[in-house]
Amino acid sequence: MIKDNISNINKHIYSICQRLGISSDDVTLIGITKYVDSSKIKEIIDCGVTNIGENIVKDASRKFSELEGYAQRVTKHLVGHLQTNKVKEAVAVFDLIQSVDRLKLACEINKQAINQNKMVDVLIQVNTSCEEQKSGVEKEHVLELIKSVLELKNIRILGLMTIAMLTDDKDVIRKSFKGLRLIRDEVKAMFPSSEQIKMKYLSMGMSADYEIAIEEGANMIRIGRAITQ
Repeated sequence: MIKDNISNINKHIYSICQRLGISSDDVTLIGITKYVDSSKIKEIIDCGVTNIGENIVKDASRKFSELEGYAQRVTKHLVGHLQTNKVKEAVAVFDLIQSVDRLKLACEINKQAINQNKMVDVLIQVNTSCEEQKSGVEKEHVLELIKSVLELKNIRILGLMTIAMLTDDKDVIRKSFKGLRLIRDEVKAMFPSSEQIKMKYLSMGMSADYEIAIEEGANMIRIGRAITQ
């Protein structure tokens, strides 16, 4: 089942990219594995998925330790909300933290990065749907946050992430994704040559809306249910 699901997703990504005149090689598929155990993750990796995303630091740490040699074959992403008291473990476990949305969190990541003698790659999570219950920095405060993070020398910003509103209204979803792309363009224009800010990734789109996300410029999509169910 998982093998067929991944094959169908890859074919769909290829078809979307062909229609848009872009290369599917430039779209990174992250397999979101928060609802599956380590044996299923191994199966996903064996099917060619080289990026794995988890939501909860403790669960991820346990699963990745159970993967043994498989863990070295993948880039590990934290895509869920991160509490400051979990940062030390997150910095040790993950290759890319996608959910940085406040300066206090960034400062703690920088502190733990210094302690662990490493540079930590992050994405800034933006609340493009303006939902009160959703994590993410407000759109109007993104540049302010990025300017503050620039003072933290052990953090490198590689792009932006967002989660669209859960709705069947495709126009609402598209507005969220387009909004993130426009913010990305603004950041690139403001920091054209910064070594600490590389707007390399637009992480947006999940199982139900990744086609719209790719149409709006996503080059990193986070797929869970469509792989595992």
